[in-house]
Amino acid sequence: MPFNLAAQIGGKSTGARRARVEASPQFADGKFRNNVPTSSSLSLTDVPKIAAAVFTGTAARRPHQPIPLVSAVSQDADGLHVTWFGHSTALIEIEGRRVLLDPVWSDRCSPSQLAGPRRLHQPPLPLHELPRIDAVVISHDHYDHLDMASIQHLAGLHPAVFVVPLGVGAHLERWGVPLARIVELDWNERTEVAGVELIATPARHFSGRGFSRDETLWASWVIKGPSRRVFYSGDTGYFPGFAAIGAEHGPFDVTLVQVGAYGNEWPDIHMFPEDGVATHLDVRGGLMIPVHWATFDLAAHQWAEPAERTWREAKARDVRLAIPRPGERIDVDNPPEIDAWWQQVA
Repeated sequence: MPFNLAAQIGGKSTGARRARVEASPQFADGKFRNNVPTSSSLSLTDVPKIAAAVFTGTAARRPHQPIPLVSAVSQDADGLHVTWFGHSTALIEIEGRRVLLDPVWSDRCSPSQLAGPRRLHQPPLPLHELPRIDAVVISHDHYDHLDMASIQHLAGLHPAVFVVPLGVGAHLERWGVPLARIVELDWNERTEVAGVELIATPARHFSGRGFSRDETLWASWVIKGPSRRVFYSGDTGYFPGFAAIGAEHGPFDVTLVQVGAYGNEWPDIHMFPEDGVATHLDVRGGLMIPVHWATFDLAAHQWAEPAERTWREAKARDVRLAIPRPGERIDVDNPPEIDAWWQQVA
């Protein structure tokens, strides 16, 4: 295996990091576990049906017009703003501080830039044009959420602290991120960066790069400023734990909730859009912003379906919703009216 591919796969937990992994209540028999067991987690036996889906119905899974992009990042981080860059990458500007979620700027979410799912739109903003970042938060180590090139670039450009679930720090350390700038958290552990509290909360998913599975933890995240609160679901199936998160940490001013890349074969690890709206209500969210759609073709559903189904369900359940274009900066207190822009693109 060429060195660059080996590096992309990342590192293994050893020493004190491994001891923390093994001490986690979520870890047993060499693997991290969900609180609510799953009946599906995309095992090797799923490869034939996934491969068949990849080569059928592709026209409907891609936009027919260019996806409209916006470059609207401000140098003023006051108030509460969310800039969605596509898929699950988002910038949270919360009371003067900036938290970047799951940064993926590479062309493909894959261990190789020669193969694998390719972006359906360019990044709305070059990585080097981001304003100063205080913290980078990672939900889990799948390639569409943890991108080696983006992490290395951010580590060199910004003084940010990288806050990740247990075990993920081994990847970052291998990629050259200084150990002093890596904070690893188990579920319900917390840290503070630049006056913002970051809390790892449960999710229902799985992890793995290369051939390893579930050796690192996955998480949803609570982001608390002095007076404002944000919830990010990460990748997850729907489960009762969201109501517990809402009871302990809510209400939230805004939620960023996974609504895309779902399928009947894996309902326990990726939510359908209706589940995403239910999650928003469970955690006691104010404004909902759907994420994990539009940028990569990772499931057999039509490209615009996640946005359309989320929009319909939100209207039916009286949920405040914003569906930004990639790069659009949303003022959480004054969100724009939804104009169904995705319908013109699909």
